[in-house]
Amino acid sequence: MTDFPKPPFERQKPIPMPGRDADMDPRPDYGETRYKGSGRLADRKAIITGGDSGIGKAVALAFAREGADVLIAYYDEHDDARETAKLVESAGRKAVLVPGDIKDPAHCRAIVEKAVAAFGRVDVLVNNAAHQATVQSIEEMSDEEWDVTFRTNIHAMFYLTKAAVPHMRPGSAIINTTSINADTPSPQLLAYATTKGAIQNFTGGLAQLLAEKEIRVNCVAPGPVWTPLIPSTMPEEKVRQFGSQVPMKRPGQPVELAPVYVMLASEEASYVSGATVAVTGGKPMI
Repeated sequence: MTDFPKPPFERQKPIPMPGRDADMDPRPDYGETRYKGSGRLADRKAIITGGDSGIGKAVALAFAREGADVLIAYYDEHDDARETAKLVESAGRKAVLVPGDIKDPAHCRAIVEKAVAAFGRVDVLVNNAAHQATVQSIEEMSDEEWDVTFRTNIHAMFYLTKAAVPHMRPGSAIINTTSINADTPSPQLLAYATTKGAIQNFTGGLAQLLAEKEIRVNCVAPGPVWTPLIPSTMPEEKVRQFGSQVPMKRPGQPVELAPVYVMLASEEASYVSGATVAVTGGKPMI
């Protein structure tokens, strides 16, 4: 619990959205030296959106070390995505990189098609990619920003899930990334927090809808996690003190989220569906 960086952090140089690993100090811990696999996802075939960095990168590494092949969907952060692919391949598993914009329904369908072409099926879908921006008032939020947030965070989740389900067998799993903001919304992240509440509801309804197909659906609700999205979307002082507001007084590292996704993807979670698993550094969700 204490072997991770705590704020205050060094002042981060300006990072354009959505952020890249190389620009962060300290670099996020993805589990390169920490995560040890044990075959819990042997021969599973997974799609992970936002798999180039942040939580998605840690999940891709963990899945591969647990025995899964991984399609990594990402926007345009090619260097980070190639690093993630190397981590997957170093575990002896297949990595497929698919860049592009998940706001486009056709691209979401193409992601699934490429996974099926490469793997033959989809066993796990991790809907993780997200967009956020900080505002101080509703007046300063443009119509375009509201639309981009919803299209990235929740509309794409629907497009991907609809495309993937026909290729999923009984025992498959869908894992959506929501947030503590689903229950305790930050006013400065109004659009983002609203989509995260929608994701939690989407998860609960979809779990009931897919139960007859024996496909489980759950979501993970992170608290503050040290990813490239943070310094690229938040004011400098918030970044310096990021994570200090939770009882553990620090942000989580991506490696600390990955085991939850592994559990929810594995057969060990055979009776877990419709759940929200909070990973918040001790801050309760309401």
